[in-house]
Amino acid sequence: MSYKKIDLSVIIPCYNESASITKLISRIKSNLPNKFSFEIIFVNNGSTDESTSLFHQFRLEENHCFKFLDIEENIGYGNGIIYGMNSAMGDVIAWTHADLQTDPVDIFEAYEVFINHPNFPTCILKGKRINRNLFDTFFTRCMSIISSILLKKRLSDINAQPKMFHRSFLGNLPNPPKDFSLDLYLLYQTRLNNLKVIEFPVSFEKRLYGKSKGGGTLTGKFRLIVRTFRYILKLRKDVGI
Repeated sequence: MSYKKIDLSVIIPCYNESASITKLISRIKSNLPNKFSFEIIFVNNGSTDESTSLFHQFRLEENHCFKFLDIEENIGYGNGIIYGMNSAMGDVIAWTHADLQTDPVDIFEAYEVFINHPNFPTCILKGKRINRNLFDTFFTRCMSIISSILLKKRLSDINAQPKMFHRSFLGNLPNPPKDFSLDLYLLYQTRLNNLKVIEFPVSFEKRLYGKSKGGGTLTGKFRLIVRTFRYILKLRKDVGI
């Protein structure tokens, strides 16, 4: 795929995040970097709320840094990111969430940390969530330990955002899952290919708007456990563990 030279592509999948979108875009617009070129790719991931009309309004504004893509059906979180990656033109590709639990501007600071690493093309950067309550911290640590044991690779804070890597690493993602397992898959492939993981601390806040799609509630945590271990079993089978 040929692409115009851009330093950084940031993919933000949005599913029923209409209450967050305006503040999210405003926050990014107020903190646009001028040290490097970038694009922000918003993916309307089959939303059924007011997200579609909001994306249409922002699409009418002239801002060459922003792309707005639409998927008619919500197949999954991972599918939205994959769709965004297929149009990404940056040398470095990243993704983060739209829920404002982490500051979207973190990704610009993370990029500078990433490219200043002497071997950044052979590294992956991931968020490391701080300021979390004890229960969530304990839950995440337990999930990380069990996942590491089952996959025989060291994994930590799997779902923390952002994720960031050089576009050359796309060749190591031959069969990415289309659901929330994408974060786990990325980190597993990172360890499998012996790449260094850079952890970037991000403050993790309570969700202000909308409903959590991940493990923000007890029910969500139960669903997270089920889908994570279901995918781990599939991955173990695929790689012959």
